[in-house]
Amino acid sequence: MTPAGPSATATAGPRLVEGRGELSGAVAAALRHGGPPVYAAAAVLKADPWGEDLQLALYLLYELHYRGFDGVDDEREWDPDLLRLRQSLETRFLHALRTELPDAPRSVEEAFAPLLVEPADPSGGVSRLLETEGRRWQLREYAALRSLYHLKEADPHAWVIPRLTGRAKAAMVAIEYDEFGAGRAERIHARLFADLMADLELDAAYGRYLDCAPAPLLATVNLMSLFGLHRALRGALVGHFACVEVTSSPGSRRMAKAMRRVGAGPAAEHFYAEHVEADAVHEQVVRHEVIAGLLADEPGLEADVAFGCAATVLLEDRLAIHILEAWDRGCSALHSPLPGP
Repeated sequence: MTPAGPSATATAGPRLVEGRGELSGAVAAALRHGGPPVYAAAAVLKADPWGEDLQLALYLLYELHYRGFDGVDDEREWDPDLLRLRQSLETRFLHALRTELPDAPRSVEEAFAPLLVEPADPSGGVSRLLETEGRRWQLREYAALRSLYHLKEADPHAWVIPRLTGRAKAAMVAIEYDEFGAGRAERIHARLFADLMADLELDAAYGRYLDCAPAPLLATVNLMSLFGLHRALRGALVGHFACVEVTSSPGSRRMAKAMRRVGAGPAAEHFYAEHVEADAVHEQVVRHEVIAGLLADEPGLEADVAFGCAATVLLEDRLAIHILEAWDRGCSALHSPLPGP
């Protein structure tokens, strides 16, 4: 590794967690002590692409492109040994996604049509359960899990901006402007979520609950980082972003009711109430301006946009199954226990 120069700094980022297997352990050790990650080449080929070890390893490597980790040199972001491992893990993850979606939609219309009409009986969803019978401890768990994305909300999608042109770029920037508070720091959506966490007596420090996050949650965040960091996957990132915006408003309405029902507090309710209105508008803009503008410029990306949507639905469904099955057993859905208030 190149020695740290004068510009290399140790950032005050989140705490670096322990690994959950050979690969994530190798990444954690490399970041903590310096030097390359030490692992057997066969470990990548044998790793479960949906498992705790691979997904945590990917998350740790991706986080170097966001805020890094406390005590880890910023120069490690472009360490060739870490990038080489990241590429291998990404290949496994992408292959697993495509294998799970052999009949993925090839057109935008086919991908988004099912999402534009809310299911007549969406009782199996997490937000439906929380709206009608969720308990405060379940809302706290859900907020802790989602904090890994919501405390950097919209950041992964910002990577697509320099990869767009004209109509698509203008519309994407308009949506992101709203996500980042429309010029007001206190209205940045990540800040609103931090306020929600305070209402629920959770620690709002960035990355605080990484240790608590199971693989299905890590995969949802890794997906947008994977799409965002690769120009070749710009269409998939637009598909992911559109899927999130299209499905956000109904779920946010239910979550606002859930927060109100348990008396979670005004900030907890406000975060979701804000998304009901904002994302209903964003849905129209992203479909009719961002996607339409992108495909007018690059029609060959339509299958990628559809794949990004389908992959998002797949991973959100896997996460919902994980959460609901755990709660149905009366168990925590977290990888490790959530500290009490």
